[in-house]
Amino acid sequence: MSAREWLDKDFYAELGVSPDASAEEIKKAYRKLARENHPDANPGNAQAESKFKAVSEAYGVLSDPDKRKQYDEARRLFGSGGFSGGQGGGGFGGFGGSGGFDIGDLFGSGQSGGLGDLFGGLFGNRRGGHAAANRPKRGADVETEVRIDFTESVRGATVPLRLSSPATCRNCGGSGARPGTRPRSCPTCSGAGLVTRNQGAFAFSEPCPDCRGRGKLVDDPCSECRGEGVSTRSRTLTVRIPAGVSDGQRIRLAGQGEPGRNGAAAGDLYVLVHVNPHQVFGRSGDDLTLTVPVTFPELALGTTLTVPTLDGKVSLKVPAGTSSGRTFRVRGKGVGRKNGTSGDLLVTLQVVVPSKLDGKAAEALQAYAEATADHDPRRNLNETLGR
Repeated sequence: MSAREWLDKDFYAELGVSPDASAEEIKKAYRKLARENHPDANPGNAQAESKFKAVSEAYGVLSDPDKRKQYDEARRLFGSGGFSGGQGGGGFGGFGGSGGFDIGDLFGSGQSGGLGDLFGGLFGNRRGGHAAANRPKRGADVETEVRIDFTESVRGATVPLRLSSPATCRNCGGSGARPGTRPRSCPTCSGAGLVTRNQGAFAFSEPCPDCRGRGKLVDDPCSECRGEGVSTRSRTLTVRIPAGVSDGQRIRLAGQGEPGRNGAAAGDLYVLVHVNPHQVFGRSGDDLTLTVPVTFPELALGTTLTVPTLDGKVSLKVPAGTSSGRTFRVRGKGVGRKNGTSGDLLVTLQVVVPSKLDGKAAEALQAYAEATADHDPRRNLNETLGR
């Protein structure tokens, strides 16, 4: 892609965010669009595939602080229309020669900080152009999602993960050429990957249109990747989910992302974990929570309850006179920590009132009410209110 084409694109609009969007807002928008338009979710849909590539390209620039700064600076200087901006509003038409404007200041005239440095960062430039076009480039990071059960999130689990993502072509080893053949140096750019273009009074370097900035041409392309050196393939990974992972947590797998270029390292794979809720247990940090229904006599007279844990059952002694809503702590029955210790199980007792009582039970309860008529549980409240 040439400098002209890059600056003519609106990466913010591609992701549906404003130019002052935060890094987290940009990431959130990319995740949503990438999921909606991923080739695996839209097999045979060329429009979705094109959109997926476009949002990936936009995220590749806007997620990198340096690239985003360079891109924003170029938009500020030339306007949101890039090189195609009109007179006075942006583009080259807005720079008149009669107003004392120094073109040398714009492009740096060999000094640092000028637009030559800006374009050098984004597209490469004539100074060191060969190195810029062919230097190793780390592969892009990839993100996917996995859903696990609540128990697996507490204890840890090993889950298979099937991915469809770009990877180094196994047939040609990434060269793009049919096995047994080799790419040749591009005669247009002499292997530099960049050519110099003149735009009126200006000259700038951009990726060579014949070799697309690679510096090499493939005369006999690989049948699997069609000369790209990278092909989309399905692969299965075994992912270890650590004990104690929480819903929404991301796990990083180094080197499992997209392959790098020119010998650079591959990107990373980030696995976003979703945890299914449990029917009985809840979670608060490293502690598990549990609500146990009890009867009034059990709290009034005291009892010993058998309560479940994720590892079995434990006995819980409830002293006489315990209030409904009281929480007891069972040590070491919570979520495991990295240091080898575990959180606790927090058991909350909740009185369950029968919806109906038979005659015998009603009579017994009436007798209890008469026997405890002198006890007013609302006495302190009434005294406070002065009643």
